Amino acid sequence: MGTATRRRVLAFAVLLLSIMEMGNVEGRHHISKKQKNKKPKPRPESDPVPSPPVYSPPPGGVVPSDPVPPAPGNAAPAPSDDSGPCIFDVTDYGAVGDGSSDDTAAFVAAWKAACQVESAVVWAPPDHTFMITSTIFSGPCQSGLIFQVDGILTPPDGPECWPKEDSAKQWLVFYRLDDMTLNGTGTIEGNGQKWWDLPCKPHKGPNGSTLPGPCDSPVLIRFFMSSNLVVKGLRIQNSPQFHIKFDGCQGVEIHELSINSPKLSPNTDGIHVQDTKHVKIYNSVIANGDDCISIGPGCANVEIDAVTCGPSHGISIGSLGVHNSQACVSNITVTNAVIKDSDNGLRIKTWQGGTGSVTGISFDTVQMENVRNCVIIDQYYCLSKDCRNQTSAVYVADISFRNIKGTYDVRSPPIHFACSDTVACTGILMSEVELLPFEGELVDDPFCWNTYGVQETLTIPPIDCLLDGMPKSISEAEYSCTL
Repeated sequence: MGTATRRRVLAFAVLLLSIMEMGNVEGRHHISKKQKNKKPKPRPESDPVPSPPVYSPPPGGVVPSDPVPPAPGNAAPAPSDDSGPCIFDVTDYGAVGDGSSDDTAAFVAAWKAACQVESAVVWAPPDHTFMITSTIFSGPCQSGLIFQVDGILTPPDGPECWPKEDSAKQWLVFYRLDDMTLNGTGTIEGNGQKWWDLPCKPHKGPNGSTLPGPCDSPVLIRFFMSSNLVVKGLRIQNSPQFHIKFDGCQGVEIHELSINSPKLSPNTDGIHVQDTKHVKIYNSVIANGDDCISIGPGCANVEIDAVTCGPSHGISIGSLGVHNSQACVSNITVTNAVIKDSDNGLRIKTWQGGTGSVTGISFDTVQMENVRNCVIIDQYYCLSKDCRNQTSAVYVADISFRNIKGTYDVRSPPIHFACSDTVACTGILMSEVELLPFEGELVDDPFCWNTYGVQETLTIPPIDCLLDGMPKSISEAEYSCTL
């Protein structure tokens, strides 16, 4: 090969290699550019607005699991990819919400439809006042059912407007349910005034008398034989009798409630539990005319935390043992509570003649503000002057009062332990109890009767009446309970 030929071949090879290298560089550059400058998906400028709820069809034979037939002349709505709960708006079932029309049938229809659907919501929307009569919302239902009140829910106005065929002992009843929530931003208004003024109520008869009964008044909300319940966020007020009651339930969580009735409204307990276990009550404010929270027989594992009571009759265990009955209560804790302007603070009350026991009770970090009977155990509870001492009593044991501080009403001693003559109270522990008069002079004579316990620290006022050790006559096995 000549010199000129070799030069031409070499030049051609160099050119060919340059072209190949440019192709490789362009290929790498293209891949990198595509990854770096991939067009992003559009994003909203702010948080996305939730899709509107998927409403259930109104009554007419269609259940939420069925396709909704389109109205004549209208196209069927596009299927929604919203995975939220199915909403059963009571106004779609005929509820008027003007405060006077009877909306009971609409609520019952919405409930029956929602009951068949998992995680459904029965919804009472805002800007309405729904009047319904005494109703039992019964199960069993699919799990996750929510009864959400964002408007106002109210019963008929007083006994004269109460239907004769309805029970006068209860208004809203939730029965045989599991995994159910009652919540909302609305108000459940009890219209209690006309019930409180009945002449059979204390001192409401002629010249301040109390006429004989019957004197039935409805419990505003009752949960019966149900489990895994949540009640939260509502304002509940002016109940004819108890505001909310749990009876025969298991697994209850109550929080962020506002319960309110006048100071002199009779028998208007805020929250009452009986025959109910595993209860948590917290972050709530209660003002009423009777016990702020009352714990009846058959209760165990109840936790109360961050609750403000007052005016009220305080936090009570009891009354227990009425009509010689057996009462068993155990493992109750009250922490971080405030009780103010109340007739009682922390109270255990039992009738003479009962049996059973109250054990494992802890009151810890409670602030008192102008409270009469701040700390009280009363085993002579009676509603008349005809009660007689009896040889049997509910056994009260293992009760601790720690970090109880504040002010008391000087009309009564701030500490009062009146235990049974025959069944002494035992295991009473006092630690960091400091109670001073709200106004007036210091009352320095706490009362004890047949009460055994210890002081871990000096109390104010001093309590020197606790007995040491254990009484010889007590056999704990005799008063044992099985819950």
